[in-house]
Amino acid sequence: MTPADFSFLQSFLKTRSGLDLAADKQYLIDSRLNPIVRKRQLGDLANLVRALRTGTDKALENVVVEAMTTNESFFFRDKTPFDQFRDTIVPAIAKSRASTRKLRIWCAAASTGQEPYSLAMIIKEMSGTLANWSSEIIGTDLSTEVLEKARAGLYSQFEVQRGLPVQMLVKYFEQQGEMWQLNPAIRAMVQYKTFNLLDSFSGMGQFDVIFCRNVLIYFDAPTKRDVLARMARQLAPDGFLVLGAAETVVGLTTDFVPMNGCRGVYLPTGKGAAAQPQLKAVNAPGLTPSSAMSGLSSAAAKPTPAASNVLPLTPSRFRT
Repeated sequence: MTPADFSFLQSFLKTRSGLDLAADKQYLIDSRLNPIVRKRQLGDLANLVRALRTGTDKALENVVVEAMTTNESFFFRDKTPFDQFRDTIVPAIAKSRASTRKLRIWCAAASTGQEPYSLAMIIKEMSGTLANWSSEIIGTDLSTEVLEKARAGLYSQFEVQRGLPVQMLVKYFEQQGEMWQLNPAIRAMVQYKTFNLLDSFSGMGQFDVIFCRNVLIYFDAPTKRDVLARMARQLAPDGFLVLGAAETVVGLTTDFVPMNGCRGVYLPTGKGAAAQPQLKAVNAPGLTPSSAMSGLSSAAAKPTPAASNVLPLTPSRFRT
């Protein structure tokens, strides 16, 4: 690939998705776009770039963006944010929203749905704390393909083995041949929408909690600042922003401050930050780390023969 073609792809991906493709990442271009070249019978990457330059093949543009973005996701990924959601965030919101009994959550980069469905299962398990509450979870991603899978709630043996506690597998899934189907009640708790984080957030409404994990790491500093500033406007003054373990707002914005004792959780400056000393972790009845977030038993974790052929997914973590 010529330097000019690589430069074009850098600019194209930055404009379309926010991806900041470093100069040493050309191997990603080769590994992720060559399958498109073969499928489209374009001959080589130079012809693919030539087709993109015309700006007339929107389907090709979408395929390229989806191929270059990452779609890694699994149930209760990293565990800590979900523990903090259950033990600290939900109890705090249950107290502050006692009069309205409404909880609204946005999962940016929802990918194939494991993150929003993990939150939905926690909310269902906390029915005592959230009795008679209205809960809404919005999962967004720029890939229509991964969102179709998320809506179906149908996962392979390999996918349900990755982080999903065996208790929740038994309680909330039904086996369909070699696949596992999430039950309708949990699926109904999440709405999925195609959305790009580079677009306006004005139509999203206000949220109590925003999960935007492992997304900012793919953006350059100006894009990170822009996304955080716009998220601050969509978050309730006493809401919570949850980022990935390798992400931070420090040095990027003054709209958020880290929450004491909660890794990756940030509060809006002002009312949220001022209330920080009053927020304490509370274990919700019936959903302790040992009972609800433990790993799969060896029996449940044993893959079916077909599962041995399932390859790891390649994150809309940087999608929305």
